[in-house]
Amino acid sequence: MTYTAPVLGVLAGVVGIADTIPYVRDTIRGSTRPHRGTWLIWSVLAIVVFLSQRADGATWSLIMAAAQAVLTGAIFLLSIRRGEGGLSPADVLMLTLAGGGVIGWIVADEPVIATACVVAADLIGAAMMVPKTYRDPGSETLATFALASLSGALATGAVGTLDPSLLLYPVYYCLANGALAVLIRQRRRRLASRPRTSLSARSLR
Repeated sequence: MTYTAPVLGVLAGVVGIADTIPYVRDTIRGSTRPHRGTWLIWSVLAIVVFLSQRADGATWSLIMAAAQAVLTGAIFLLSIRRGEGGLSPADVLMLTLAGGGVIGWIVADEPVIATACVVAADLIGAAMMVPKTYRDPGSETLATFALASLSGALATGAVGTLDPSLLLYPVYYCLANGALAVLIRQRRRRLASRPRTSLSARSLR
């Protein structure tokens, strides 16, 4: 049992790196179009989470946080030229709210409250991409979010203690990415099963 947390932490980091590879590949190919605002928020928050959890005494579970800090930043840089969104009034509002979450993390003395502020800001980032994903599920990479959910589950096990301030983010990370993976899959299936109107039928309208 002594080696469970280190093993799970390493696995979480490995899966966290692996989940980004197909996303970067698909973004370069043009099949995936990351939402700029979402990945900006996630990039900043990944750094915040790493620093916060290190300050709270996390050890092996930091591997996933460190990997995400580097990789989300790389995807944001790609999204500047190859992504979409981020400049509409609604996007600016969401970015402002997410910034409030970051400020909340900075000023909060209680670790659980600080982490909750990070989770709230991260959730806003996820919400920004939901309309695009619902409308065009092919513009996101399903494997990335499924693997990210697995990485969050492994990181949860790597915490090794029932400390809410350390468990909150990896549990949230697992559930949020799992929900996005389900959304992408279900929307793809729904669109694939939708009957296509023939050209001749359209011409009669």
